[in-house]
Amino acid sequence: MADYEVISDRKTFEKAAAQLAEADGPVAVDVERASGFRYSQRAYLVQVFRRDAGVFLFDPPAIGDFAPLQEAIGEAEWVFHAASQDLPSLRELDLEPASVFDTELAARLLGHERVGLAAVVEETLGITLKKEHSAADWSTRPLPESWLEYAALDVLHLIDVEDALMAELAETGKTEIAGEEFAATLSRLPKPPREEPWRRLSGLHKVRGARNLAVARELWTAREEYAREMDVSPGRLVPDRALLAALLGNPSTKQALAGMKEFNGRASRTQLDRWWDAIERGRASTDLPRERVPSDALPPPRAWADRNPEADARLKAARPVVEATAEELHMPTENLLTPDYLRRIAWHPPEEPTAAAVGEALAALGARHWQIERTAQKIADAFVEAGQSSEQAPADES
Repeated sequence: MADYEVISDRKTFEKAAAQLAEADGPVAVDVERASGFRYSQRAYLVQVFRRDAGVFLFDPPAIGDFAPLQEAIGEAEWVFHAASQDLPSLRELDLEPASVFDTELAARLLGHERVGLAAVVEETLGITLKKEHSAADWSTRPLPESWLEYAALDVLHLIDVEDALMAELAETGKTEIAGEEFAATLSRLPKPPREEPWRRLSGLHKVRGARNLAVARELWTAREEYAREMDVSPGRLVPDRALLAALLGNPSTKQALAGMKEFNGRASRTQLDRWWDAIERGRASTDLPRERVPSDALPPPRAWADRNPEADARLKAARPVVEATAEELHMPTENLLTPDYLRRIAWHPPEEPTAAAVGEALAALGARHWQIERTAQKIADAFVEAGQSSEQAPADES
């Protein structure tokens, strides 16, 4: 097993950045977070590999300013496995690639049955990786040596995997498709924060009445504030099920809350005043939340036949066509076209079901050029066919 060290001092960091700058070619990059342990999604380890330079493991909390690394590799192509997961944490460090290659996304576009890193490395290179520490608490210091080996292997083979996948993309005529997808990944904006994030509380559908919803909001907010303060995952302080139990149990006193065995978690008793104050704020609140929240979400397709039979007919006509096209291209349907895009244009179709109009509607939703090129005409034809079938149905029944 190779010996790897975490770089945490400024002098060693700047020397590593200089070594990476002197090497050529793409750069493999990965990030380890502490999801499920810490509140933030910050990077606790950044792994970088470049041929002729080697593997480097950087400690972001200790290093702080990553400008020398950005200067060293910023113009190179960065190779990721599942780039969308790592880019937000890297951007918090002001690390931004000019271009990316995503080995997971490439494997999906090529129709590989398994697209996890270990599976892709084994399929392309014949190397077996041990994936033992993917759910570890990477904020741990010092990091165990076995974890460092795992972290290094996340980037050590990525450039070779890229070479293999690039050859496969070229052989299957999917190089341009992959390029569009990689560019879309890099330019994709983060989702805007939810207007009422407390409504994500698991089991909230069991809560009835605006007053009880106000209590739920205050409990969730109190936990969120404490979790942020302590930099601990909220669910590790008090699980959702415990907050819900406190809410549905409707305790009349702080002591009654303390006596609820379902109200548990590492902070359920040590922060009892915090939770009781939240309950009292909710009960006294004059700013009551809405019991029903407007949503632009479409009804589930199983309900379409009754609620919008024309849309149901369009979806049932177009979906098999899109699925068949994906099969021809040897890729998952969701990579050919996001299923929600098809549902939305089936529910709200263009006035004229032409390929151009369908393409415009898909582009407005976020579909890429290559996706539109391969699906718009087929969807338009399916919509026309569905409309003709609907018009003929009464005559056939008479």
